[in-house]
Amino acid sequence: MNLLNRKIDEFCYRHPRFGVPNLMKVIVIGTAIVYFLYLLTGYNYSAISFLTFDLGSLLRGEIWRLITFVFVPTSFQPFFLIISLFFYYFIGTALEREWGTAKFNIYYFGGMALSLAGVILASLFTGQDYVLSSTYYVNMSMFFAFAMLYPDATVLLLIVPVKIKYLAWLDAALFALSIAGSLIRLDIVGALLPVIALLNFLVFFGADLTAWVGRKSGAAAHRTSPKTIRYKKAVREQMKEKGYHHKCAVCGKTDTDYPNLEFRYCSKCNGYYCYCSEHINNHVHIVDQP
Repeated sequence: MNLLNRKIDEFCYRHPRFGVPNLMKVIVIGTAIVYFLYLLTGYNYSAISFLTFDLGSLLRGEIWRLITFVFVPTSFQPFFLIISLFFYYFIGTALEREWGTAKFNIYYFGGMALSLAGVILASLFTGQDYVLSSTYYVNMSMFFAFAMLYPDATVLLLIVPVKIKYLAWLDAALFALSIAGSLIRLDIVGALLPVIALLNFLVFFGADLTAWVGRKSGAAAHRTSPKTIRYKKAVREQMKEKGYHHKCAVCGKTDTDYPNLEFRYCSKCNGYYCYCSEHINNHVHIVDQP
């Protein structure tokens, strides 16, 4: 996946004008138009069903469905539709500014292609015509990308400010529960479709996720290592018995007597030897005697 990601970056560098500029604006306007058509037909969903995707219709030559399903609203409640369109326009334009038009288009259309591939494969293997009438997984993939790039960005959830990374963790948990529920019901297709649809997120961010997991596991290993546990125990006992945390092994100054003085532990000394800022780089290292 890292190789594929590098190839994408190389392509985007060579073809910066590739794709549709302001793609999310086009999608938002198209979705709004479809919603107004839905209203004009008296809330008749079947009147806009020719925009959804299914394999049977594609085989009958209705190739426009490969694209038009992205314009079908994910919600027909006016309030939620406006909120969702504004939110995904916001994160989509932010990604396009960060990546450039070419890379953002590849990411978004990659999510579309994987969603289509999942529905087609499910229809072929089960013999049942699955319908793709939502960009839920495409938008979810876009949201996860935004959360990876801007984890500390804040949005208002009703009136409560919430960081994007916490919303992403919540969505990931709900996503996992949905897959687990499908597996419990032995709905293998229902479990595989969302995973397939989000593969482009792993292509673009697989290396970042691997590095993040490595850092977290390394930090956990350090916290639970015998050396760290012994060090924390020694500090607690020292504070309890002698009334200070740190004492310079050279001059004897303590953090109790000199609260504004900085103390450091030397990694080259054998043991937990502490030194004040004056002696941390000016002392003889203590090593094991032969």
